[in-house]
Amino acid sequence: MKDEKVEVFNVNTPGRRTRVNAAKYRAMRAAMLAALPEGAAPLPFDEIVARLRPALPESLFPGGATSGWWAKTVQLDLEARGEIRRHDTRPLTFSRAPQGGRRGGPDGAAQ
Repeated sequence: MKDEKVEVFNVNTPGRRTRVNAAKYRAMRAAMLAALPEGAAPLPFDEIVARLRPALPESLFPGGATSGWWAKTVQLDLEARGEIRRHDTRPLTFSRAPQGGRRGGPDGAAQ
């Protein structure tokens, strides 16, 4: 039986879509959004990854394996969907986007 896939976007290459493992995507998306609470100050990517790693299921990310790649993939997708914002800082920081700017995602929300 094939693994379920979801389509992800990349803010750096508009219009390009890639299909990835749905279970890993959903777990990483939930962990990333939990690491970026609404209304919180923007965080650098390294801090987001440090916060989300403990929330990842060991069954999907044994010992944190591939979590860096998945974090970057989900970050780029959430940016493309308007769920998180990139701030023009050095280092780059990210925060949750206001509710009104969201395009939806592969978890059943309208696109």
